[in-house]
Amino acid sequence: MCSVSPSFKRAVITAGLEAIALTNAGRFVPGAAGCGIVFTLHHVRPATNRDYEPNALLAVTPDFLDAAILEAKARGYVPVALDALPAAIASAKDNERYVAFTLDDGYRDNAEHAAPVFRKNNVPYTIFITKGLVERTHSMWWETAEELTRRCDKFAFDFGAGVEEVPCETTSRKHAAFARLARFIETIDEDAAVARLNDVARGLGVDPTSIVEEQVMDREALHALAEQDPLARFGVHTISHCNLARVDAGRLEREIVEPIEAIKGWTGKSPTTIAYPYGGKRACTEREAYAARDAGLSVGVTTQPGVLTEPGTNNWMLLSRVSLNGLYQKRRYVRALLSGIPFRLM
Repeated sequence: MCSVSPSFKRAVITAGLEAIALTNAGRFVPGAAGCGIVFTLHHVRPATNRDYEPNALLAVTPDFLDAAILEAKARGYVPVALDALPAAIASAKDNERYVAFTLDDGYRDNAEHAAPVFRKNNVPYTIFITKGLVERTHSMWWETAEELTRRCDKFAFDFGAGVEEVPCETTSRKHAAFARLARFIETIDEDAAVARLNDVARGLGVDPTSIVEEQVMDREALHALAEQDPLARFGVHTISHCNLARVDAGRLEREIVEPIEAIKGWTGKSPTTIAYPYGGKRACTEREAYAARDAGLSVGVTTQPGVLTEPGTNNWMLLSRVSLNGLYQKRRYVRALLSGIPFRLM
């Protein structure tokens, strides 16, 4: 069976968003928009415009974030904090819709570039914090893999069948190598896979801990943001950013419970929300939702796309979210997403 290339998939998605936006198709299916939407972001920073950016989908510009907020408001959406969504939707009047903005991983650029945009527009936002990244005890394999494949023309790696040479001398081969590393992380025990990647990276001059230090807020930065910005909320994103569905019950509990007290200590605010790492159907199920609820959390978000539905029908511990994707940074694409139509077609 032939696989669909990323470029073809991107072209199809772009065409669909263009068609929905330019025809204003949402007016023909008003019910598709539901009662609201939760947006997912990661990095918010000026464009880097590199030829090779395998994580480009995780970064949007401050201008695009501003445009997304303005589009949502222009469409009548009321911005609310994620933890306020259940009450807002329960008391919503006819045709009232809400939008919540969330940011995963706790990047420094969230405070530097995203927070000013949210403050300018008086929009609350929730940053999901990974305890091990704040404490510099864990790394971000996707950032390590990007830096490794960017720097090297080749490297030796054992994907499970013995050490082999992985070519990276061209952009296309760099993308292929990154994709292999991403698949490898899902193949064996995640901790072991990340440790192997980190060992190879360090041997070639790429320091995973330095990447975290450069990119992710530490406890002082979190404390400063929490003190300075009343619009900021903070949620749980586990200790290690692992796939929770792949760990045993004891570790699942620790991954959720330990960050709660840590975040409260760093920010002065006890978190009530969680974003499950990766967020797909193979990463968060009812098991993980029950564990989060047992830990005292009240709202959990996935990365499974969709809009919020009428009161009484949303699973507040497994909410859908819609990515504000770095590959589709146009205001009219936000209009298409707000219509809800793309998720009817999936």
